[in-house]
Amino acid sequence: MLTRRHFVITSAALFSAPIAAPVWAQDQATTPAAVSAPVKTKRRPVSDSSRWAAYDAQVTPANYDPFTSNPWGLHPRFLPKLVQANAGLKPGDIHVDAVARYLYHIRADGTAMRYGVAIGRGDLYEPGTFTIRRKAKWPIWIPTKDMVKRDPKTYGPLEDGMDGGPRNPLGARAFYLYKGNRDTYLRIHGSPVPRSIGGRASSGCVRMVMAHIIGLYDQVETGVTAHLYPAESITARS
Repeated sequence: MLTRRHFVITSAALFSAPIAAPVWAQDQATTPAAVSAPVKTKRRPVSDSSRWAAYDAQVTPANYDPFTSNPWGLHPRFLPKLVQANAGLKPGDIHVDAVARYLYHIRADGTAMRYGVAIGRGDLYEPGTFTIRRKAKWPIWIPTKDMVKRDPKTYGPLEDGMDGGPRNPLGARAFYLYKGNRDTYLRIHGSPVPRSIGGRASSGCVRMVMAHIIGLYDQVETGVTAHLYPAESITARS
């Protein structure tokens, strides 16, 4: 079992201070097409792949540079950074520092890309070691039965699910976390509420800025491991 002491020791040792980041080519996306809000229906929700490019453009700032673009008003430390990872970490794996609210993706050259994240509110965040067995672009979303039971006023009207799109709670991309062959219903995903980054906001998932997870998506292979370290104690903070 991962403990608070384990997290403090291991997380502090995994990553050093940021190193100089490379300059990524700026996105030359055109002005996005208008996208209507999703409509609740009785049919199973869908994600229209013919609209994905327009959706990507809608959530990506003009002249986007992942290291400097910040129309969301994030604290600068939550912008992507290239950092040095200690030797021995497996390339491709993901590590989530739930205290500092960082996600690290380990690269083959011994560096890691670091992103700001939000985690689950209250006791909904679940630390552990998971396998990313599936990933999706502009995924559909269906609230779990526990979510509907916990907050019927919010989730009850949406129990049939939502089509993929910019207003969908899973946002632009999602990584699906499994324990063996069991879907945990935990996700690492984009969020239509980027100002939540750095806080406790979700129903248990790890949230990212949509433009950031779009950049990360193609770098992450299915089958890699996601290490979610324990968060700070809510009781200890009160």
